[in-house]
Amino acid sequence: MSEDREQEQGGARDDANRPSSAAARRERRASSRPAGRKGRSGESGSGSTRTTESKGRPTPSRDGRQGRVSLFRKIGRFLREVVAELRKVIWPTRKSLVTYTFVVLVFVSVMVAFVAGVDVLFAKGVGWLFGSG
Repeated sequence: MSEDREQEQGGARDDANRPSSAAARRERRASSRPAGRKGRSGESGSGSTRTTESKGRPTPSRDGRQGRVSLFRKIGRFLREVVAELRKVIWPTRKSLVTYTFVVLVFVSVMVAFVAGVDVLFAKGVGWLFGSG
């Protein structure tokens, strides 16, 4: 949406004002900074005493704005968020669902056969090793 606005305003904005290199962008940003702000070297400009002054009043508490939330409100909020997230999901088509289910069933069947075969081999090996087979 913002790209559309930028394209609409493209005629009003002159490309000559835009910096073309990283150095030019850094220079433009540095020139737009207030004089009293700290730079990269940690030096501060003139009149930087505001950070050491106190506000003169305590920060207002949040008691009046938000109290304890009831359990039912928490559950309701949770369910609303679940529904909102489920709306974002891209659900598979029936064809892809059937395909994925078939692939999973075949893979599980192959793995069950493999584990059963290894189990039989180990049982025979243990029987041979200890003489009860």
